[in-house]
Amino acid sequence: MSSIADRIPPVTLNIIIINVIVWLAMLILPSRIGVDIVDIGAMHYITSPDFGVWQWLTYMFMHDTQSFTHLFFNMFGLFMFGSTLERVFGSQRFLFFYITVGIGAALVQEGVYAIWLQHLASSAGFDSQALAGIAKGLVPVGAGREQYMAGAEIYALINAPTIGASGAIYGILLAFGMIFPNMPLYFFFIPIPIKAKWMVIAYGVLELTLGVTGVQSGVAHFAHLGGMIVALLLIVYWRKKGVINREPLY
Repeated sequence: MSSIADRIPPVTLNIIIINVIVWLAMLILPSRIGVDIVDIGAMHYITSPDFGVWQWLTYMFMHDTQSFTHLFFNMFGLFMFGSTLERVFGSQRFLFFYITVGIGAALVQEGVYAIWLQHLASSAGFDSQALAGIAKGLVPVGAGREQYMAGAEIYALINAPTIGASGAIYGILLAFGMIFPNMPLYFFFIPIPIKAKWMVIAYGVLELTLGVTGVQSGVAHFAHLGGMIVALLLIVYWRKKGVINREPLY
């Protein structure tokens, strides 16, 4: 009798294992050897002193150690929808899809940060030299209260780490909704099935609303949207090239 692990496609299974190992390392290493891998692997804005280009990849394998739910729900989504997509795409194409969508989500989030930082800097009258100093925690000489508050927000945006596989998972959800648009899905606490295409649209609208309004701060909503956008472009391109089915499978 096969185990659950035997029934999970290899790429999906290994991504889950890597995420769990990294989560345990994030939990244990700071107290054991004094190394916080968030500083190294989490995504920081490009002008942050802690930025590294590898972070556009490594951030998606890291999750919040203050709550197991961040890791659990991302890996549950990967298991539920990624397993099916891997069987449709094949393992090699699915791995390419997952990594590409995750990196694309990071770049979209960085782009949104760039726009917002430019807006804050322009409103506060900061030049590029002042921004470079703020990134290191230096307040411009003679800054008033409003400039100080703008500087604090700029500093937080530049240096706050972003972690999690959510951008890639949202891309997987988008792809699932495009390939199986009429597949009935059950949402948590709602006993009525919802077609995959409507659930995907609802998630997209919700993330856009939360991202624009800033109601749920501390969550990289535009990374989620970025993952969906990159996934959409990939699926459309692959269908045009005929490398995956042109018509929905369900």
